[in-house]
Amino acid sequence: MAFLATRLTNKCLVGRNNLFFPFLTLSLKMSNTIFYIMPLSIVFVGMISFNNLSLKYLGVAFYTVGRSLTTVFNVVLTYFVLNTTTSMQTLLCCAVIITGFLLGVNQEGSTGHLSYGGVICGVMASLFVALNAVYSKRALPLVNNNPWKLNYYNCLNGMFLFIPFMVLFGEVDVVASYPRLTSSDFWFVMTFTGIVGSLLGFVAGLQIKVTSALTHNISGTAKACLQTVMVVVINKEVKSFLWWLSNAMVLVGSAVYVMVRRVEMKMEMGVENKEKESDTEEDAVRIETSDDVKSNL
Repeated sequence: MAFLATRLTNKCLVGRNNLFFPFLTLSLKMSNTIFYIMPLSIVFVGMISFNNLSLKYLGVAFYTVGRSLTTVFNVVLTYFVLNTTTSMQTLLCCAVIITGFLLGVNQEGSTGHLSYGGVICGVMASLFVALNAVYSKRALPLVNNNPWKLNYYNCLNGMFLFIPFMVLFGEVDVVASYPRLTSSDFWFVMTFTGIVGSLLGFVAGLQIKVTSALTHNISGTAKACLQTVMVVVINKEVKSFLWWLSNAMVLVGSAVYVMVRRVEMKMEMGVENKEKESDTEEDAVRIETSDDVKSNL
């Protein structure tokens, strides 16, 4: 995490324009950009919705395990979307994560507080988190790699995309009848939440830009693990050894996965560099041969 923070800081100092909100004007180009970012916004709405539903039906302490399949879905999407094969070491890491997930579900169920609907929402949230990282990486070039612009357009689309869901699930009446709707305390908390959410969206976009979608997903898993420990300590909850083991398996499986992928990516870059050097040498030989032929003529 310290290494990631250092990298982010260095990148920010190099490109300071990314730290300030850009000046935006309504134009045809802006409307086209909003349209092209719409797939990301749909994924974003799904991610927020299932995240909130999983928190509604599951305890915050179980949130780590409920959301632990993000790395697994990242591997699955890499295979089916990018047609990239996966190594046996990566599959073993995914097996450890899935085992930790199933063990966590079993332990949470033994306490009588498990909601299978919440588990399904957690699985769907993991899928949409993985998709969000991938689509964010693809959408950044559309906004000149500016995380502020991406966050702005994404939130703008999401604001309108949420309206049909509010109408469909009867949330409009719930909001209208909320007794503290006109309370200043309520709007202070909502405004503060919105500001923090915007900052989180900006940092997520910046992180994906300077690192990768994989790094973003892994850091999210580490954050969720820290969040779990804090909730258990603050609420003075007592958890079984197997419950802690399930969380440890998720964290260890994700950490080893990062190490495996780092080694694999270095090997892939080495192969690419060798191929480029080989192509350069072949081109040099062709030029020399051509020069020799010309001199003989």
